[in-house]
Amino acid sequence: MRRSTASVSPSFLSALLSCRHFSVARICRCPSPVHGSHRWVCGISDSLSNNTLNASSSSPNRLMLFSTMAGTILVQARDPAKLNMEILNAIDERRYIDTWKLYEQHMQMEGFPRKSVVNRLLTGFAESLDVKWLEKAYAMVEQAFEESKQNLLEKEPLIYLSLGLAKCGLPVPASTILRKLVETEQFPPVTAWSAILAHMSQTAPGAYLAAELILEIGYLFQDGRVDPRKKSNAPLIAMKPNTTAFNIALAGCLLFCTTRKAEQLLDIMPRICVKADANLLIVMAHIYERNGRREELKKLQRHIDEACNLTDIQFRQFYNCLLTCHLKFGDLDSASNMVLEMLRKAKDARNSLAVATLVLETARNDNRAFTARISGPNLSQNEPEGSHKDRLIEHQIISYDEFSRDRNFVKIGNEAKEVLLSLLAKLQTQVELITTEHGILQPTEKIYVKLVKAFLEAGKLKDLARFLIKAEKEDSPVSNDDSALVHVIKSCISLGWLDQAHDLLDEMRFAGVRTGSSVYASLLKAYCKANRLREVTSLLRDAQKAGIQLDSSCYDTLIQSQVLRQDTQGALDLFKEMKEAKIPRGGNPEFEQLVEGCAGNAEAGLMAKLLREIREGQKLDSGVHDWNNVIHFFCKKRLMADAEKALAKMRSLGHTPNAQTFHSMVTGYAAIGGKYIEVTELWGEMKSLASSAPMKFDQELLDSLLYTFVRGGFFVRANEVVDMMEKGNMFIDKYKYRTLYLKYHKTLYKGKTPKFQTESQLKKREAALSFKKWIGLC
Repeated sequence: MRRSTASVSPSFLSALLSCRHFSVARICRCPSPVHGSHRWVCGISDSLSNNTLNASSSSPNRLMLFSTMAGTILVQARDPAKLNMEILNAIDERRYIDTWKLYEQHMQMEGFPRKSVVNRLLTGFAESLDVKWLEKAYAMVEQAFEESKQNLLEKEPLIYLSLGLAKCGLPVPASTILRKLVETEQFPPVTAWSAILAHMSQTAPGAYLAAELILEIGYLFQDGRVDPRKKSNAPLIAMKPNTTAFNIALAGCLLFCTTRKAEQLLDIMPRICVKADANLLIVMAHIYERNGRREELKKLQRHIDEACNLTDIQFRQFYNCLLTCHLKFGDLDSASNMVLEMLRKAKDARNSLAVATLVLETARNDNRAFTARISGPNLSQNEPEGSHKDRLIEHQIISYDEFSRDRNFVKIGNEAKEVLLSLLAKLQTQVELITTEHGILQPTEKIYVKLVKAFLEAGKLKDLARFLIKAEKEDSPVSNDDSALVHVIKSCISLGWLDQAHDLLDEMRFAGVRTGSSVYASLLKAYCKANRLREVTSLLRDAQKAGIQLDSSCYDTLIQSQVLRQDTQGALDLFKEMKEAKIPRGGNPEFEQLVEGCAGNAEAGLMAKLLREIREGQKLDSGVHDWNNVIHFFCKKRLMADAEKALAKMRSLGHTPNAQTFHSMVTGYAAIGGKYIEVTELWGEMKSLASSAPMKFDQELLDSLLYTFVRGGFFVRANEVVDMMEKGNMFIDKYKYRTLYLKYHKTLYKGKTPKFQTESQLKKREAALSFKKWIGLC
């Protein structure tokens, strides 16, 4: 069929291609002649007329083929209404690639689709739980806000998208959407956003952001700022953080060791009238223990003892925290008394249980036949609820239809509670010092190891012996050679602490506690090996007073020692003594085997654990915890002059400030405001300490410094902190700092660069612009 052709000018072609109802779809290479200043337009249908170029044509798909020197251009006009329908059909059929292509076509033609289509796209991509499509959905939200078209976005689809992002381990965009909702006053109910927090809190950045979100949202409700009596405040009141939200954020902080941030959350709880439940009491105990707040733990103990709904596991966690805190502060008397009290109660419980068991056993024997007839087979063999089954549904999300019908967000609220239980279960695994048996608290070997190490480091051998002897009396009786005190003595011998071992052995003898010959034999051999003959003589005399008969291996060691000293007569006397005592040949190899097992990193009970703790554990400086508490108290009360004096006294006593010390000082200065020079001086001291001592910069300390420097406009220092955090792969909440910059420095360095400025001014300007670029405002 012969094609009809027409001649058009370049200006007409340009106007045609720029028409908003046409888009370039394909370019085909074909030769075409050029005549004068005009180009031939070919390949159009025979029915081409001037009317076909009318932009208001009703034809939904009109094709035009333009031939130029470069080739043939296919321009396709699409009806936006039909394109919207195609987008909806594609997303309903989960053809995500086609959906995105159609969406991009619409963006090129008309910009954003209509409101219902945009929100359907967001929920459809969220339902996929595919990171690729979730990120594209979030990019749509970002673009809508950048173009000031956030009115296209509805609250429920945004909450649903945020939930999907959190479930897929994308806490930053998930939290950003929640923040955008709060900024635009589309307040998400606490049941909904606490579920998002629950999934965020399973990663370190997400846990930090969860705490930040509660602080930001909680700030709106501090000190009765919102009047609950006004009906207009109902949506805002529905967003107020509740106990579940706090539990989730605090548990996340504990799991990822941001406990000072967690303590900030505890500080705002009474200011927004949030009451603690049983779980929150235990989480508070963990936080106070980690931060060394022993006095707060003692205050909390009254509430724990009076609470009637705590489980055995929760009691165990609290007293584990209290016991750990006593050890941190070097309060060995309180720690040992706690252990002895547990042993006494356990002993009483065992006696009572034995009597009760005897009575029940008698009753059971009398009624066994009757019970068998009544109960029937397998009546009580029900499977425990939830056993061998994880109730959390990972990588799944309820459909948006189901989500939108649940107006009170009950389902995702229940999901949040299940995630919370899994977070709390992880905290339970960190309890090492205390266990429970029949609901009675009992100390583990780990607490014995830590206590013994602390007593030995403090040189309190008499107190250690007294404690262990009392513990042996309260605990189940064991053989003389297998008591805890004997294991401790043997451990000291293995470590070369012979004087301490001898002193403990004397304390046992003075207390009337008998022991076997293996301890004396081990210490005697160690003295001989160290060539300490005076101590050998003293130990032999002590053994005779205690009625201990040494074995042949001890005499062999003594004889060999005399021969090495060329004391032949002494060696003969010892040999004669051994013969007269009729000591059989053969040694006592049990202890040697035990020590060899410890040296090979094998488990050998209490002794092996004690050796490992002493060799690998770090010595605690309890004075640092004491001074940190003093400084924290002054900073919390904003008495910074007293805090500075306490810090100076701490240094003068030889205690090195740590990250917790400086964090208290920085947050104290930030609270009273305007103390940026003082914070800068602290920053200099921190860098100096880090270069000469093993001071650890953690995320919480550096984040508090960065906030203070940005707030005060000290961008040179702020950039230094950012560099350090990025080198340490620490998470930085850029959204927070972008908001802070826009609040206090929005107009800073916006004009032209001055022609004349000092080197200092130039440096400050470059630092500010560099920071501005880093937060994405350039």
